[in-house]
Amino acid sequence: MKFRRKGEGNFVGILLLLVCPIFLGCLVTASADASPNLFSEWMSVKPRHSNLLKDALKSEPSDDETELWSPLPDQGWRPCGINNVAAKPANSSGYLQVFLDGGLNQQRMGICDAVAVAKILNATLVIPLLEVNPVWKDSSSFEEIFDVDHFIDVLKDDVNIVKELPFEYAWSTREFYATAIRETRVKTAPVHASDHWYLANVLPVLQSYGIAAISPFSHRLAFDNMPEDIQRLRCKVNFQALTFVPHIRALGDAMVSRLQYPSSRIEPEHGLLQQFSYRKRLEPQKFVVLHLRFDKDMAAHSACDFGGGKAEKLALARYRQAMWQGRVLNSQFTDEELRSQGPALGFDNNTRLYLASHKVYGGKARLETLRRLFPLMEDKKSLASSEERARITGKASLLAAVDYYISMHSDIFISASPGNMHNALAGHRAYESLKTIKPNMGLLGQLFLDKNMSWVDFRQAVVEGHHYRHGQLRLRKPRQSIYTYPAPDCMCHV
Repeated sequence: MKFRRKGEGNFVGILLLLVCPIFLGCLVTASADASPNLFSEWMSVKPRHSNLLKDALKSEPSDDETELWSPLPDQGWRPCGINNVAAKPANSSGYLQVFLDGGLNQQRMGICDAVAVAKILNATLVIPLLEVNPVWKDSSSFEEIFDVDHFIDVLKDDVNIVKELPFEYAWSTREFYATAIRETRVKTAPVHASDHWYLANVLPVLQSYGIAAISPFSHRLAFDNMPEDIQRLRCKVNFQALTFVPHIRALGDAMVSRLQYPSSRIEPEHGLLQQFSYRKRLEPQKFVVLHLRFDKDMAAHSACDFGGGKAEKLALARYRQAMWQGRVLNSQFTDEELRSQGPALGFDNNTRLYLASHKVYGGKARLETLRRLFPLMEDKKSLASSEERARITGKASLLAAVDYYISMHSDIFISASPGNMHNALAGHRAYESLKTIKPNMGLLGQLFLDKNMSWVDFRQAVVEGHHYRHGQLRLRKPRQSIYTYPAPDCMCHV
């Protein structure tokens, strides 16, 4: 499936940086989640870098930055023809099950690896089972997120894939493996195992029992020293076979159109997707997606002080203990040391910005400063009615799928957190030659430590410091992910 977009527009420039790990945490901190009595200190608004905020709100677009909206320069790399050389075997060695944990994008990478392992073993892959994430508590299945028929059809010449086990193996369930040690379960797969490991350790199980279940499976296949056809197959799965279910794509298309043609939107009477119509202008407006991973899980795991006072520190400390039993410690760093490691990036107040995120830690109050800076900021709730969002509401994986889809259609993508969604989108957009700005964390930290820096100097330093961080293709280095750095495994130099 292709995600390329066309269209030009007037660039408004990089003007705002988000730090520790987002700029709104450095400009102002507040929370709407706390009790007014217990958390009065936490609820107080505490401006930081108010001089930069004041000048940012008054800043004007600059003509010298139009190049940043332009497409990436051609670096001479194209997606390779991803057709597997080795034919699918006539006889399968058995059924392969995998159980995938993590969020949507970690599971996505696991699915690609599962197909590759099935190919290595000449096995029949059962559609992977997606575990319920302990943080997001989402029980969405593969079939509820991805178009399973498309998935099977694209890979039909490479790997045997079935939607479910035949009756004689119906006993092989998650519950079956949770109650006792089973000989058909493989739980010793090392992180980044080689193809030879699977042939030596999993193939005998398949040959003996006709089935093997691997759990845990995430990150269980190496990126280096793999046969070329296995690497190309992983690329084929990621960039061709994995497409979202039709209702996700339809909602995503509607929201992208509303971002591109805001003045042409006609409100429906009942909020139904098919009742929207648009008077298409000659050129769509450009927009940027900011992936703002600032949920409670990230805030707690970062061990960062977000300026919310003692109550906030206590609440995060309790959450860390409950979720990770002391494996994530309270912050041992000063505010300045933490800020020097913080990420993210934004644009000026004329920018059409889509905020891709789950529930933001601190609620609307935490986003107030960001919204002042970007009055044209949109999100899922502002772009789609509650009726349109009914099928994805409360389902973290489906919400993330919509964000992923919109991000792949944006002119520029920026992530405030180098996690799995950033890695997946950075690789997918590089494969499609789409622009992705990667924040220079070291630079931003140093800039924010200078309390007296003027807006003009700050702005110039930001623009210059990100000149070569717009998603230019970088070749994968040893041990790096093929899904984040698709060249040269998935792309050929022409």
